[in-house]
Amino acid sequence: MTRVLYVHSRKTTFTDIDRAALAERFEIIDHYQPGRRPRPLELISKLRRADVVLGWHATSHTFLALSLARLMGKPSVLVIGGVDTARLPEIGYGAQRPGPRRWVARRTIATATRLITNSRYSLGEIESNLGLGSDRVTVVYHGIPDRFADPARPGEPEQMALSVGVVYQLNLARKGHRPFVEAARHLPNVEFVLAGKWMDDAIEELRAEASPNVTLTGYVDDETLDGYFRRAAVYVQPSRHEGFGLAVAEAMLARCVPVVTDAGALLEVVGDTGVVIAAPEPAQVADGVRRALELGPEAGERARRRVLERFPYEMRRDGICREVKAALEGGDTQTGVAESCG
Repeated sequence: MTRVLYVHSRKTTFTDIDRAALAERFEIIDHYQPGRRPRPLELISKLRRADVVLGWHATSHTFLALSLARLMGKPSVLVIGGVDTARLPEIGYGAQRPGPRRWVARRTIATATRLITNSRYSLGEIESNLGLGSDRVTVVYHGIPDRFADPARPGEPEQMALSVGVVYQLNLARKGHRPFVEAARHLPNVEFVLAGKWMDDAIEELRAEASPNVTLTGYVDDETLDGYFRRAAVYVQPSRHEGFGLAVAEAMLARCVPVVTDAGALLEVVGDTGVVIAAPEPAQVADGVRRALELGPEAGERARRRVLERFPYEMRRDGICREVKAALEGGDTQTGVAESCG
């Protein structure tokens, strides 16, 4: 059986999904590097056993893995899109701003045999910021396993607006955590829940702004988070940048009505099933939540159907496995946009 060295630096829903998808067809050798200190001897040992490398994001951990793979004659597939391809100096985000991270990202991308990204928006960002188009990068949308197949709602959803994300200074603007918390003052009868691990003093700023109808959960396990997805009527993502927006799609599967900005790939995910606000400002977020609540449960069902139809797990599995096989066969020409199985 083909052996895939799976290289990643963070344990996330999307890296877990991709690992599970690859494991259906290949033997997986894991290389998890959460910190910046490389483990080259361990990596070389694993590379000797592997036939191909698949890495997530063009950063220092994949730079070493893909560089060694090339020296050893091993093909590689790299998933890019997000921080590694973004350039938003106005909020201090993105590796394509001037500096050493840009050099590392670009060298890693240049080293990969095949490149995957997760949305048309990210493909456009890659073309704009790196000069690479669909002849070099294949779009394979995220696919989300349906863990919300049963209705599991006792009657109507709660008057709750949910947002999910790691709480730290950058995400106050990038993910819109600050305007989300501040919006709660405009809707005192709606519960606002921000679920996610606290990383720095950003939580103190949010606490200072929070009204009594705001809950800041800190880290929650998967079961607890799914409980929030099931209970909430509305999911809010007032971001300044999103390479895809996986949490939005998860919430839609759970029948939440999405409220989003038009940033990044969010409109690709939401389509016409939710509420789009003009700017990530508290009053606009509050108005979006109010309008989403007025749409009712049927809007949540439409959101769920969109994810089931457009972003099925099987499409992601087939797409990334196809790119792995192409890398093994020595293919250097990308296939463009993969929007269907087969």
